[in-house]
Amino acid sequence: MRLASLLLALIPFGLAIGTAAADPLPVVATTSVLEDLVKNVGGDKVAVRSLVGPDGDAHTYEPTPSDAKAISSARLVVINGLGLEGWLTRLMGSAGFTGTRVVATEGITPLTMTEEEGGKARKVTDPHAWQSLANGRIYVANIAKGLAAADPANAAVYQQNAEAYAQRLTTLEAKVKAELADVPAAKRRVITTHDAFQYYGKAYGVQFIAPIGLSTEEGEPSAGDVAKLERQIKREKLKALFLENISNSRLIDQLAHDTGAVVGPPLFSDALSKPSEPAPTYIQMFEYNTATLKAGMLLN
Repeated sequence: MRLASLLLALIPFGLAIGTAAADPLPVVATTSVLEDLVKNVGGDKVAVRSLVGPDGDAHTYEPTPSDAKAISSARLVVINGLGLEGWLTRLMGSAGFTGTRVVATEGITPLTMTEEEGGKARKVTDPHAWQSLANGRIYVANIAKGLAAADPANAAVYQQNAEAYAQRLTTLEAKVKAELADVPAAKRRVITTHDAFQYYGKAYGVQFIAPIGLSTEEGEPSAGDVAKLERQIKREKLKALFLENISNSRLIDQLAHDTGAVVGPPLFSDALSKPSEPAPTYIQMFEYNTATLKAGMLLN
């Protein structure tokens, strides 16, 4: 009787052990945009942190020892790819990472641009593919696949979350197109600091003009390039000038001073905002950028 009583007493304890929640999957994402997408797909099954945080510039980022430590203890690393994180290969090597790696842009058809370097033209891949919501859905699918590979026990949860979130992006895309439909085609021209919105422009019919190329590493444009852009602004009576949250304001301020154009609120391009600011999530970034762009373009 005593043995039977003891076994009965242990049954609830054993059940509690068997049903205890597993520790969340440790995930590292290279940027704040990717971190938010992982959170939406992974939910409470993941613990994710980004290397380049809010308002950070992935083009010029310099990894820290804490980044290597985070990667070495992660089971999944999510990267953008397309040449955005030029510093990542060395970092992952030094961290001795042996887990699963997800390239979020896998399957996306990248856009390219022609840039001048040393007097010669060269084609450069544009890494800012998240600026199209259709591409955002591909990011989500790739992340769900990677999470399932690293944590098969929760594969169904990741797939369900991914499908629900992708539907939210589809709904948002329809709203973005409806918002921009109010802007006449002749007014759909915007000047930004660097070429981070080519995917947005192609998807939603907006022409973006930028004095700096695809990467902020390229430095300041020449005086001749700036003068040429100023002549275009005056000739076409462009009023919509936008600084990005990762950029220095000096160049845009100069353009505004020399041409009389208006500097609008900052756009969020390569990084999300801090939680207290208007674009702390991928969806809020799109909502905010679209409303801000629309208001600026209507000034043209």
